[in-house]
Amino acid sequence: MKFNENFTGKLQQYGLNPNRWKDNDTTTHQTHRKPKAAIIREKGTNGDREMAYSLYLAGFEVKDVMMTDLISGRETLEEINMIVFCGGFSNSDVLGSAKGWAGAFLYNPKAKQALDNFYAREDTLSLGICNGCQLMVELNLINPEHKHRSRLTYNDSHKFESAFLGLNIPENKSIMLGSLSGNKLGIWVAHGEGKFMLPEPEDHYNIVAKYNYAQYPGNPNGSNYNVAGICSDDGRHLAMMPHLERSVFPWQQAWYPADRRNDEVTPWIEAFVNARQWVEERIK
Repeated sequence: MKFNENFTGKLQQYGLNPNRWKDNDTTTHQTHRKPKAAIIREKGTNGDREMAYSLYLAGFEVKDVMMTDLISGRETLEEINMIVFCGGFSNSDVLGSAKGWAGAFLYNPKAKQALDNFYAREDTLSLGICNGCQLMVELNLINPEHKHRSRLTYNDSHKFESAFLGLNIPENKSIMLGSLSGNKLGIWVAHGEGKFMLPEPEDHYNIVAKYNYAQYPGNPNGSNYNVAGICSDDGRHLAMMPHLERSVFPWQQAWYPADRRNDEVTPWIEAFVNARQWVEERIK
């Protein structure tokens, strides 16, 4: 692994307080609007709690939003700064690669309008992990300007792959991962359809993460260019197959440097802190 030289592994480095829910200072909450994130779930989503806590720890207020909330119009996302599509098995994945989940947006006018309005704003971020990554690619939310669409398909192994792997974070323009450029980090993968099919030249993509090894099982799915995650050109919308929300604490990792056993968090927490700070600058 390779971390930024200034990484201390302590929550204090990022000004984080895991016990902030005990704070009774209502004045602070009244005078300063906090960044708001929404976890968007479909039937079968199962990565929502780890994601919600990662966002909360980083300083977001976190809201739970089911697809029925969007379809009915109970939720419009108008007050939300960041949305996250989590991993799992939406609609049992029977239609493959989040196609059923995508249909819930495409064929329900209120849900589609809420999503379209959210992405039309300039003060919003989005993140899709695993099943959520499949959804964002299926909805063409990352590179709508491309002539040839990206897609995700079955792993080359034709098996569900669950493993702790190494990722390289290349120089990138992502709001969440840009500050981690040059890092090599451990992370979990758990997917059956995680192969990025990227039909355009590599330099046409804002690639935020690559598997350390091109060969299986280091690259668990056979993704083009060894890609594990891509981001919109403006850096705001990120889609990754690996689960960074399951890797923010050292005790979650299958391997962690022995000389860093006292770390409270791993460098992955910085991605969530970066997102919160970006939003704060825009809602002051």
